[in-house]
Amino acid sequence: MTCCGNFFGVQYDDRATVFISGIHPGICCTTAEVTAERSTLLHIAAGEGHCDLITELCLRDGTLLSSANSWRDTPLHSAARTGHADAVEALVRLARSSVEEDRLREIVGGRNSDGDTALHLAARHGHGEAVEVLIMLAPELAEVVNGAGVSPLYLAVMSGSVRAVQTIVGCANASAAGPMSQNALHAAVFKGSEMVSLLLGWRTAIATDVDRNQSSPLHFAASEGDCSIIQEILTRAPHSAYMQDSDGLSALHAAALMGNGPAVKLLLKFCPGTADIRDKHGKSFLHAASLRGHSSIVSLVTKNRMLKNILNKQDREGNTALHLAVQAGEYKVVSKLLSSGKVHVHIMNNAGHTPSDLIENSTGGFYSMARLVVNLYVHGAQFRPQRQDNIKEWAGQDTVKWRAATSKNLAIVSTLVATVAFSAAFNVPGSYGSDGKATLDGNRIYKAFIVLDTIAMITAVVATILLVVYGRASRRHHFWFGFIFSMYLLWLSVLSMMLGFLAAIAGTSNMKPTLTALSTLTYDGIYILMTLLTGLTMPGSLKGVLRLVFGRQEHLKRRINRQYPLVLICAFNVLLFIVINIAALAAVQIINKLS
Repeated sequence: MTCCGNFFGVQYDDRATVFISGIHPGICCTTAEVTAERSTLLHIAAGEGHCDLITELCLRDGTLLSSANSWRDTPLHSAARTGHADAVEALVRLARSSVEEDRLREIVGGRNSDGDTALHLAARHGHGEAVEVLIMLAPELAEVVNGAGVSPLYLAVMSGSVRAVQTIVGCANASAAGPMSQNALHAAVFKGSEMVSLLLGWRTAIATDVDRNQSSPLHFAASEGDCSIIQEILTRAPHSAYMQDSDGLSALHAAALMGNGPAVKLLLKFCPGTADIRDKHGKSFLHAASLRGHSSIVSLVTKNRMLKNILNKQDREGNTALHLAVQAGEYKVVSKLLSSGKVHVHIMNNAGHTPSDLIENSTGGFYSMARLVVNLYVHGAQFRPQRQDNIKEWAGQDTVKWRAATSKNLAIVSTLVATVAFSAAFNVPGSYGSDGKATLDGNRIYKAFIVLDTIAMITAVVATILLVVYGRASRRHHFWFGFIFSMYLLWLSVLSMMLGFLAAIAGTSNMKPTLTALSTLTYDGIYILMTLLTGLTMPGSLKGVLRLVFGRQEHLKRRINRQYPLVLICAFNVLLFIVINIAALAAVQIINKLS
């Protein structure tokens, strides 16, 4: 026999000897030679899919078919891993023609160090054609799990190969096992509805299999939120909606915890009775949604008359959904619950706390606390009866440190404003005449500029003094007045500087379109700033703030003032801030008319 093949510069002849050509001429090796990982030439040929070379090597040395490298991979493993279906078929055909039945089973069903068969490797890498060949030649491989207890079907699903999955589910006895007691359907819910349909059509019972945490595939699908998959599972196995995991959570709980509104709606439509399922702590899906702050789920419940009965249900600790939302500082959820008019705000939990009592332990910051206080006050929520001298002032946030840091930053801003305002007095609009006086002296717009610039400078200087000396040196609570007053002075100086700029332009320009555009821009700028800052600092709705400041529930207001004094201060100052900005907006209109 003469030379019958070439592979990567490797030539072979009829003496079963291989010559390495082009590298070290004259150096040769036999078919028994191996690589550093003990892979034979047949491993390499199978991994590259060279069927002619595979046939030639097997004819020369049949023992190569069962040879294993350091990872216990056989040539069949190498061919399956790289997806060369023709090489897989050639290896199995050669094994059948040259070895006994027992040894054939060892070669075809051989496992590597991870317990993987050739089918595991082909499925893991999504080689659908190679999977088809292996299933056709050895369908029993679909029943085998590897060392981690994972089946080829699970690996095929994870690879996303629909072709591989279709082939394996053609075997009635195929295993669907996966890690942590999961099955292939647990993985399929994250791969799309086509994969789910294939598996459910093959074996519907896997819809009720559970993993190590007692979670069913529907739990996984509900947490993901794909309604097409949820509907597919519910259609085939509707009772799976009532299954609970090791914590007592149903699929409805899982959807609520993730805020998947459409999934919650679909689950309730198919299985309305799941709304009454509670976990081990007695929490319904509404409790779960409230605790996570998913206001869309809460809104869905409040609008459904059939779910009215769960709005005030208490868990094992006596907490309603409102209790949990307040404790989590979820203002939007609290607002949805209270606005429904169906939630009882006076229910006490097992510790004797009403929702209002839990504000002090809420996980939000200052503004979250303030919004909760205002919202609950508006809806008449009461605190538990207790001696008033035992009430401690809210200390959920270190306001002293916050004030010190803020004072430092605001002092820098006020210093810059004062510097700009001071320099503007010596660079007046219209310049100076030969007598050293301003050329616009006597003009109404010029006078407005001088007044505004003076206000800007004085207020900025006073604000700087208060912030640096008075504000930062003070530690007692009633010295908050100085800090707040300095903030108003700073804002007034900024507004005066903006209005002064507009007045300067108006006094030195005769172009009416330009003045109109500038006044509109200034007006819009102040309005946008006012809206943004009001929205950020507003402790609740404007209606709620007005009711807190001017309301007649004196007893409740006194109670709030004892524990949350800063809330009333914040509410009053927001209203004052709005008034000041309205005055500034009016000033823009006046300057525009004067020009």
